[in-house]
Amino acid sequence: MVKYEARITNIGPYVAEFVEENVLVFFGSEAPEELVEFAILHDGKTLAEAVAPGDHFFLGDTRYAVLAVGEVANSNLANLGHLVVKVNGQNEPEMPGDVCVEAKPLPPIEVGMRIKIEDSK
Repeated sequence: MVKYEARITNIGPYVAEFVEENVLVFFGSEAPEELVEFAILHDGKTLAEAVAPGDHFFLGDTRYAVLAVGEVANSNLANLGHLVVKVNGQNEPEMPGDVCVEAKPLPPIEVGMRIKIEDSK
């Protein structure tokens, strides 16, 4: 089941600095102007079901196992389209809004790229 799906619509000028640290900061198209510079904007709208450990996060064709979900990550995604994905292999989130996924290389981030979260079934 697809829990969330979107396409990247804009990439802020400082996104590359976050990508170097294996951090992806997503915001919906209504992101506050002061956050656009370091955010990956997308057109996603509806979170069908809460993100949970064991789900899969897709960035384009690259799949990552979701290992940990912070306590406010789902409400941030549902209400703001805001998602912080840390590609760090951690089983505990550092911050309440983090979604931690397995540590493996990130593909180049491009406008038009699909992001998706699916359950493990």
